[in-house]
Amino acid sequence: MTALPDPHDFIGIGLGPFNLGLACLTEPIDELNGVFLESKPDFEWHAGMFLEGAHLQTPFMSDLVTMADPTSPYSFLNYLKERGRLYSFYIRENFYPLRTEYNDYCRWAAGKLSGIRFGETVETVTYDDAGGLYTVRTASGELFRSRRLVLGTGTPPHIPAACQGLGGDFLHNSRYLERKADLQKKRSITLVGSGQSAAEIYYDLLSEIDVHGYRLNWVTRSPRFFPLEYTKLTLEMTSPEYIDYFHALPEETRHRLETGQKGLFKGIDGELIDAIFDLLYQKNLPGPVPTRLLTNSALVSARYDEEGGAYRLGLRQEEQGKDYELTTEGLVLATGYRYEAPAFLAPISGRLRHDSRGRFDVARNYSIDTTGHGVFLQNASVHTHSITSPDLGMGAYRNAYIIGELLGREVYPVEKSIAFQEFAV
Repeated sequence: MTALPDPHDFIGIGLGPFNLGLACLTEPIDELNGVFLESKPDFEWHAGMFLEGAHLQTPFMSDLVTMADPTSPYSFLNYLKERGRLYSFYIRENFYPLRTEYNDYCRWAAGKLSGIRFGETVETVTYDDAGGLYTVRTASGELFRSRRLVLGTGTPPHIPAACQGLGGDFLHNSRYLERKADLQKKRSITLVGSGQSAAEIYYDLLSEIDVHGYRLNWVTRSPRFFPLEYTKLTLEMTSPEYIDYFHALPEETRHRLETGQKGLFKGIDGELIDAIFDLLYQKNLPGPVPTRLLTNSALVSARYDEEGGAYRLGLRQEEQGKDYELTTEGLVLATGYRYEAPAFLAPISGRLRHDSRGRFDVARNYSIDTTGHGVFLQNASVHTHSITSPDLGMGAYRNAYIIGELLGREVYPVEKSIAFQEFAV
């Protein structure tokens, strides 16, 4: 009989920036024996959106470790030092790393860690009541056992219901760069979306519209092109106090607030909005540029005409209550990402808590299992932890909190009060 592997203290499943940060922060802790499983052959973070000049919407201090441990060797500043770019970054006088730069930083950090297993796709997770252990089986047939799990599988690209099963070669923005050349061969391109990714793609395609000669449409359901809310008192909502306040609200209240807070983390960089206007002004000097910006327009239907090689999009102008159609050869969906519970969790679904809408009921300590200390969730908790959930700057805070839960003691002191304002009565 094949001997079972010795159990780990925890297993991290998935390796985006949040679980990578956890790997960095647990690496020097001798008391914790963890392993991280990632299906990809190497670290990769939104490679399809590495547009020239695109940068993070959070400062460099929102790296993998700094907000929990400023002395960590896995900090962004240490990365710059080792790469010989620290002074260049200093002279640049811009706190926002380029997106390609941040990805390279994460790859640099991952290359220094001992507990990461790339190329391991998790197939099933089971639980042994007698031993109190989770068993993780990967596609390679390898088994890993652990007392705790930390889920960091991320959020897959979201395809709107109107485009489910749609034919043709439409694409989600996550694959934009790999498909850009083919896209620009079409006579017309329509972009659907309202956030930063949509704005970056629109600016990129508009920049080259006169080179390739296509018509370009940007359709958004939003009533206008909302800038990201980034004022300092608003940023205090990314604080431990606001998490405490928001998490304690009734579920129905949190659900109502969730929709209204999207502009606090899904808006467009204000400078990019201005740059788009300036580019439109410049392109229109010789004559009207063939582009349309359509606000208040929800995508309600879509069909693909194989013979004509074009999409017919059914749109509804929501303020007017009027329906109209748009025909386009190219279609780009910058429709964001939406969490889906991984299929490998099915065998332990009875151990996981859900709210009335079927989403994970995430406790204040980020656990989702019935014991309150066995399975922890990275991200995917906007409905319980508000805008702090996807915020890179709060990743180190959450990991410091989870590490405290894993060990039963505080390793990285977690700030409990940083805001000037009071959120609760």
